[in-house]
Amino acid sequence: MTSHRDLAFKHSTSRKRQRHLRLKRYVDVLVGTVVLIILSPLFMLIAIVIRLDSAGPAFFRQVRIGWKQRPFEMWKFRTMWQDAPVDLHRDLATALVRGAEPDRGRGAPAPVYKLENDPRITRIGRWLRTTSLDELPQLFNVLRGEMSLVGPRPIVTYEHDASEAWQLERFEMPQGMTGLWQVSDRNRTNYQRRCELDIAYVRNWSLWLDLKILARTVRAVVADREPLARPRHRRPGTSGEASRPRCSGQTDGSTAPQ
Repeated sequence: MTSHRDLAFKHSTSRKRQRHLRLKRYVDVLVGTVVLIILSPLFMLIAIVIRLDSAGPAFFRQVRIGWKQRPFEMWKFRTMWQDAPVDLHRDLATALVRGAEPDRGRGAPAPVYKLENDPRITRIGRWLRTTSLDELPQLFNVLRGEMSLVGPRPIVTYEHDASEAWQLERFEMPQGMTGLWQVSDRNRTNYQRRCELDIAYVRNWSLWLDLKILARTVRAVVADREPLARPRHRRPGTSGEASRPRCSGQTDGSTAPQ
């Protein structure tokens, strides 16, 4: 039987967590607004370059699953050809959620959890992904209260549908632009480990942890970027798309996940 003292402790802990979550929201709004103002010229430049590079809008919106398993539209800069098919990413993501390991390929020292040589990605889109600049429009989601600067990564609907019950604990905190697994060798962390890191963040969250993750994110983007691959760029549907890309599995997906 639960004692009155235990109930009082739980109530006190819950109120303290709510206060800290409000402070986290204040930090999100303050930092998000400042960064958005400072980077607004860069936003305009990237949007222009995307429009010049390929047909279609500069921004991409996709339904993701957020805090408390509520769907919302997440913003990114468009990195794929317009109306790119979703099946490549959906098949890979579903398999990874269910515990499959990607094919390492010949001579590969370790699996890389993302689509390699993806023909759906545009020339400028590959650069945006390498620099993580495609994620910047999520600042709009942060200011709207749909995301946080730091938190578990919001997933696409078919990932959510394939998730096991224990993996849903990640939705007990606001979903973030960056998080614990993104700064933990993100492209070589398998899906199960990624979920474990998201849940570890939820259980051990503090404002200090957020600050440390933000600092590590900046360092990773500036100093630890992966080398830019140089595949030939052809629009999907042309004769150059006959070969299917090797799926070695990251699940951040468009209509096709961008």
